[in-house]
Amino acid sequence: MDVSRMAKGIMLLALLAGVGFAQPTGAATSIQQALCDLKADVDMILGAVIFVLIVLAAVVYAAGQVMGAETRARASVWATSMIVGAIIGIIIYVLVPPILDAMTGIDVQGTCGSPLPP
Repeated sequence: MDVSRMAKGIMLLALLAGVGFAQPTGAATSIQQALCDLKADVDMILGAVIFVLIVLAAVVYAAGQVMGAETRARASVWATSMIVGAIIGIIIYVLVPPILDAMTGIDVQGTCGSPLPP
């Protein structure tokens, strides 16, 4: 048997196995629940990423200041890019709930903290 045909067969088998094992776990029961899950994910992940970007920007900038001129310039650019990324993350962190509220008409900010109606 040709090696390429065998590789194709194994790839097809792996793809079919992946589709067979793909089961939704903890799927959202409503749009409101899905939006609350999205808001919780954004709050958790984006907050941590913003914090890490700010800390890394400070470390890169400080490390660049003790190096040579070329490294100092590159470190300054990298640190500035990280700070800009953190600012964009803060803007997204602040604007996602009102945008979801406006798009869906569901008060994501108010209902996610309280138990959802059945």
